[in-house]
Amino acid sequence: MKVVTLGEIMLRLAPEGYLRFTQADKFTATYGGGEANVAISLANYGADACFITKLPDNDIGQAAINSLRKFGVDTSHIVRGGKRVGIYYLEKGASQRASKVIYDRAGSSISEAKAEEFDWDSIFANADWFHFTGITPAISDACAELTKAACEQAKKRGVSVSCDLNYRKKLWSREKAKNVMSELMQYVDVCIANEEDAKDVFGIEAEKTDITGGKLHKDGYKSVALQLAKQFGFKKVAITLRTSISASENNWAAMLYNGEYLFSKEYNIKIVDRVGGGDSFGGGLIYGLLSGMDDGAALEFAVAASCLKHSIEGDYNLVSVDEVKKLAEGDGSGRVQR
Repeated sequence: MKVVTLGEIMLRLAPEGYLRFTQADKFTATYGGGEANVAISLANYGADACFITKLPDNDIGQAAINSLRKFGVDTSHIVRGGKRVGIYYLEKGASQRASKVIYDRAGSSISEAKAEEFDWDSIFANADWFHFTGITPAISDACAELTKAACEQAKKRGVSVSCDLNYRKKLWSREKAKNVMSELMQYVDVCIANEEDAKDVFGIEAEKTDITGGKLHKDGYKSVALQLAKQFGFKKVAITLRTSISASENNWAAMLYNGEYLFSKEYNIKIVDRVGGGDSFGGGLIYGLLSGMDDGAALEFAVAASCLKHSIEGDYNLVSVDEVKKLAEGDGSGRVQR
């Protein structure tokens, strides 16, 4: 299976452990970004994962590429040019103190990329799937145009398209998100969202649900999924269901609507690093659907993959198919594997 993803990979700078920004005198440097994280997951599952972006032709741009190559992602179609790699700073929360993200990504190389810089025939040769998120078109108007062009190229070749809505209020307004994302949804076969995305982007809200109070109502999300599917013609809608007990402890599950409503088992997670949790769900779902699992099994695989990601430092979900299947099949003991 070949999956193409498009987006921005960023330099992630984080204080050690649970130190606050104002306490830190050094930062750990890693790399990550929504669609890059999905590509990493798929590469670890043995898929042919191709990530496309634009990065500066300097050592930091090369380091970002190397972080992808290390795990087997195809980086051969990454365009080089522009002035900088985007940066995000992460302060990890604990207990009742929330995590905090600060972006420093204005003027990054991908924000100025144009569709004509990419060899779409080569990129989509033998491709089965294309994935993007709502983060990429939010970066700049040029990125919105690039995302649309990629979607058009994918659909022209009969490639399935998925989108994780991933609303980021620090990147754009709800009004602009609705206008841009509504235009892109015509290309999407599988839509992925969390508890808040459908409301923030399209004004579709789950009933009887208090996200900040930690109360999710499954029937409300059935309505959200149905409304999304009817409005945009999606073949499938997946919604991740996170009950935030605190920054350190969440309950984690998901649902999938395909004409019927499928709900996964729920996991209680003690969080090591939650960044990339949604991306690991997306990567797991794509792998499950492409590898021939039925929808219920694909959903369980995706939720289990994401559950494991919460135990791993960094953006990338560094787990194998066997590890995910073992958890999905019921072994969550965490016992030492000898």
